[in-house]
Amino acid sequence: MALSGSSDPLLQQEEGGGGSRETPFLLKAMQIALVVSLYWFISITMVFLNKYLLDSPSLRLDAPLFVTFYQCAVTVFFCKALSLLASCCPLGYLDFPSIRMDLKVSRSILPLSVVFIGMITFNNLCLKYVGVAFYNVGRSLTTVFNVLLSYLLLKQTTSLYALIACGVIIGGFWLGIDQEGAEGTLSWAGIIFGILASLCVSLNAIYTKKVLPAVDGSIWRLTFYNNMNACVLFLPLMLLLGEFHTLYHFDKLGNPGFWGMMTLGGVLGFAIGYVTGLQIKFTSPLTHNVSGTAKACAQTVLAVCYYEETKSFLWWTSNMMVLGGSFAYTWVKGLEMKKAQEESTPKIGEKNETGV
Repeated sequence: MALSGSSDPLLQQEEGGGGSRETPFLLKAMQIALVVSLYWFISITMVFLNKYLLDSPSLRLDAPLFVTFYQCAVTVFFCKALSLLASCCPLGYLDFPSIRMDLKVSRSILPLSVVFIGMITFNNLCLKYVGVAFYNVGRSLTTVFNVLLSYLLLKQTTSLYALIACGVIIGGFWLGIDQEGAEGTLSWAGIIFGILASLCVSLNAIYTKKVLPAVDGSIWRLTFYNNMNACVLFLPLMLLLGEFHTLYHFDKLGNPGFWGMMTLGGVLGFAIGYVTGLQIKFTSPLTHNVSGTAKACAQTVLAVCYYEETKSFLWWTSNMMVLGGSFAYTWVKGLEMKKAQEESTPKIGEKNETGV
């Protein structure tokens, strides 16, 4: 699957004839609307489903590592199945890389896989201990850790405006904690897991760039190896934390409905990677981040309505601060990247003067 940005509709209009301007633009708009809607639907559904699997009073399954392990196993299955299907289909019919298990590559991916395990495990543990409505605030420090780790590990500095946006996010995070405490719903375990999840998300982004050459730059190969390593590493962790004993006494282990929900969670976990790539392909990385921020806002409102919760004005203010700060940071970084790109591109006049 190609992840390159889509062409600019305005440029298409300028280059095309007068009679063919409207249809491509409308078609492009419909495609973008469909992809963004699909991303929102899959992402929000996955959060609500995971909340049910991790913390449902009717399910009563206290085995978060097993839930995460099973979703990783489903992702491994789909990666391998699509790879085999692509090899059987005519050339160009299904764009999916060839995947085979290579222990040397698996070992080179292992450090990233440890961070990956931390990311998905702490994400699920945060969701287990906090409500869906507070979930985005609970793990909102990813942007802050991105700035911090970029400076500590990559020696990259951040502009003043981006730092101000991070300050707004941190303010919203602490205000959210204060308001959750005031309402009697604060879980410090959930807060700690949310902070650790944010840290691991940032580390995962940094180390992913370092190990991509080991899988020939293929995100899907990296997804396969990451989830395969995770499946292996989860087994001793599940044994150590007694989750096999919990599963042995789980009364719904033979229930097809339970396994259907578990499998659906795995399918959604695999699908979110695909639709994320689609959204970036049909829009841009900047638009994808803005869409993610808007999705988080919609998810919060849906959670409050679905669980029939009543929230204070300051609680909503904390959410708006986190979402607004995240949006501002994305916008500032987008403008900085555009400016840097323009400065690095020689102007036509400068080329003519130098005779190039």
